[in-house]
Amino acid sequence: MSRIALSTFLGAIALAGLFAPACLAAQQPGNTAETKAAVPQPSAAQQSYDDYKHKRDEQLLTDFPWLARFREENAKLGLPAPGENRVVFMGDSITQGWHLDQSFPGKPYINRGISGQTSPQMLLRFRQDVIHLQPRVVVILAGTNDIAGNTGPETPEQMEDNLASMADLATANHIKVVLCSVTPAVDFPWHRGQQPAPKIDALNDWIRKYAAEKGYVYVDYHSALKDAEDGLPSNLSKDGVHPLPAGYAIMAPLAEAGIEKALAQ
Repeated sequence: MSRIALSTFLGAIALAGLFAPACLAAQQPGNTAETKAAVPQPSAAQQSYDDYKHKRDEQLLTDFPWLARFREENAKLGLPAPGENRVVFMGDSITQGWHLDQSFPGKPYINRGISGQTSPQMLLRFRQDVIHLQPRVVVILAGTNDIAGNTGPETPEQMEDNLASMADLATANHIKVVLCSVTPAVDFPWHRGQQPAPKIDALNDWIRKYAAEKGYVYVDYHSALKDAEDGLPSNLSKDGVHPLPAGYAIMAPLAEAGIEKALAQ
């Protein structure tokens, strides 16, 4: 190496040594009070939701329909007694949060709702959580989380196919079908900006027509619950999606009438 080239090379190393600390400092996490203060900390509610979402994502990877959720309970429940008019309520958190023992005291009604679930998940567990229990009637309430995109985007036709498949499976196994309208909502707190109201209306219109075509019972919760904005009013729900006891009090007689109609078919 020539004397001039060696001098240039050593000079570059010296300059690099001068700038290296500054570059490293720029890549380090902020350690001043000002930098720390600039990083927003999640609220307790956001942290709780993030934890729930993380657990749900793990569960979806290991058991997408969550067959493990009711497996042991189903085994303990056994078959209906002779003459028992067993009814299974299949659905999502709106069904899960419904205290059937309070709304229908003394009735052999079984709750198989799972929070956050979509119709493809319900369809996959339908044989285990409905058919194997041998009910006389199944009450199906699904669609809210499909429209919210909880397990990915779905077309209206895919939602309809899943609902139709559950009804067809029940019919093939001599179980009477009660198809319920999706309850009203103008927004989803966990997935803002979906503008669900017109999508819910469209799906409900299909459910009503499909039930009439197939001879299934249709229960219209939506019309009984909605407000002037086509949503769930604050006196019936805290978050605009999940009913309060006052909301379930409106739904209960509608469901009971639908079950009685189905049993009489």
